[in-house]
Amino acid sequence: MPSTSIRKTDYDPERRILSVWFVASGKHYEFQGVPPETFAAFRSAFAKGRYLNDHIRNRFSHRLVPGGNADPE
Repeated sequence: MPSTSIRKTDYDPERRILSVWFVASGKHYEFQGVPPETFAAFRSAFAKGRYLNDHIRNRFSHRLVPGGNADPE
């Protein structure tokens, strides 16, 4: 099911970086050190925004990517 708060995600398993683009703000964040099993659980979660808030946002360091408002496609 598509998320109402998350527009797009991408995951780099070698660097363990989860990239998330948000719908409302268009901002792009990178979460560092995310294990593959956490990304798999996030990807399969019914409520991705809730999973991100509960299991990723405050557990992994993250940064706002400058220029992240651009269309990621």
